[in-house]
Amino acid sequence: MRILVTGGCGFIGSAVVRHLVNDTQHEVINVDKMTYAATLGSVQTVAGSDRYLHLETDICNREHVEEIFNEHRPDAVMHLAAESHVDRSIDGPEQFLQTNVVGTMHLLQAARNRMGASDSEFRFLHVSTDEVFGALAHDDAPFTESTPYSPRSPYSASKASADHLVRAWGETYDMPVLITNCSNNYGPFHFPEKLIPLVTLKAIAGQPLPIYGTGENVRDWLFVEDHAAALVTVLTKGTVGETYLVGGNAERTNLDVVHSICDLVDKQLGVSPQGPRRRLIEFVPDRPGHDLRYAIDSSKLQHELGWRPTVTFDEGLARTIDWYIDHDAWWRPIQDGTYAGGRLGLS
Repeated sequence: MRILVTGGCGFIGSAVVRHLVNDTQHEVINVDKMTYAATLGSVQTVAGSDRYLHLETDICNREHVEEIFNEHRPDAVMHLAAESHVDRSIDGPEQFLQTNVVGTMHLLQAARNRMGASDSEFRFLHVSTDEVFGALAHDDAPFTESTPYSPRSPYSASKASADHLVRAWGETYDMPVLITNCSNNYGPFHFPEKLIPLVTLKAIAGQPLPIYGTGENVRDWLFVEDHAAALVTVLTKGTVGETYLVGGNAERTNLDVVHSICDLVDKQLGVSPQGPRRRLIEFVPDRPGHDLRYAIDSSKLQHELGWRPTVTFDEGLARTIDWYIDHDAWWRPIQDGTYAGGRLGLS
């Protein structure tokens, strides 16, 4: 199968690309605009494969997208390209609407034109987020596929809009679409604007560790390689027209996550003379509209398609910390040029 992966040099997209090239016999066409959060180093291990091709283009460029579909005739699309950081969406929502909504529409149209009578096996998998469902109280049941949408940020609103477009193309044009909504991902190659890589690198450097509000916000954490396997499972085994939620069964408060990072870095690098790294924690003004809790019920995916998370949070976090300690050649150029770790999302 020839699979077109959008955003394949980003965090989750690169995990999908590595999984497809290393663990399957699929061909991969990686379409990525190479924005600030994309790195070629994330796919370096598979870049030499004869089943891999990288095309640098913007999914908002309709003509380029159509040319790629016409030339390469993919058998399936895994759409992961997106602006994804909530704080950046607060500072500049326009780019989120362009990429996440307009870009998705261009892909859907190109995929629609690609389909024909002989394309009965074609699939369009749209990868979305649990943030489209809004916030949960601490004692609420987790999100399911039937949870009503209630996005609370420009980012989640743009992803909800894209979800609705995909369903509309499925209904109106009989396109064979699938949608997944996932919980918070973590793991190697994560751009250091998100909580776990940001705090990890600051802890390694002995810098203050910012936590929004009181740190009581809860997220369900999913190891990125488990997520990649889930997406390939949905693409190849899922029922057209269905939505599947992907979670790691690992709810933690942000404060608990930061405590775990501090302890793991102390274990690997040693406690400094000033004391354990937990002393570096600083509570800072909360993010505007910060959702209290997300939690995923992935039982549909587990029961119908047989996927389950294989990496516990403790195991995955330890592997992640070790990776960042050992791969400063990947993240140091980002700190020196693209993103130095400053606060976003207060405009």
